[in-house]
Amino acid sequence: MFKEFREFAMRGNVVDLAVGVVIGAAFGKIVDSLVKDVIMPPLGFLIGKVDFTNMFVTLADGKTAGPYDTLKVAQDAGAVTMNLGMFFNSLISFIIVAFAIFMVVKAMNKLNRKPAAPEEAPVTPEEVVLLREIRDALKK
Repeated sequence: MFKEFREFAMRGNVVDLAVGVVIGAAFGKIVDSLVKDVIMPPLGFLIGKVDFTNMFVTLADGKTAGPYDTLKVAQDAGAVTMNLGMFFNSLISFIIVAFAIFMVVKAMNKLNRKPAAPEEAPVTPEEVVLLREIRDALKK
C-alpha cells in the first residue's frame, strides 16, 4: 500500500497540482493586498471618501444598540451585519485572479498551438481533365 501511495504521489500531475496550489495561494494573497491596499483606497476616495472595509448594513443590533461607526465595532457588539464592502473587495479580487488565469491559459494555448497543415490543392474531377485535354487537342 505504501508503494502504491508513493507511485501516486510522485506522478507528474500530482506534483504539478501541489505546486499550482501553493503558488495560487501566494498569488491570492498578493491580489488580496492589491485590492485592499492599492485599488480600493483611491476608488473609495474618488467615490466620496468611502472606506469599503467599513461598508456594511446592520441587520440586527448586538448587545449595545447601533449605529456602529465601523464593522469591527459592530462585530464586537455582536451585531448581525451584511458586509458589502468585504464582498466588493472579494469580487474585485476574483475578477483580477480570473483575468490573470485567462491570460496565462491564453499564452499557454498560443505556445501549444500546432502549426496548421498546408492545404492540399483541390482534386480536379476526371471529366474536367478530359475536357481540357480535348480542348487543348482541338487548339492545335
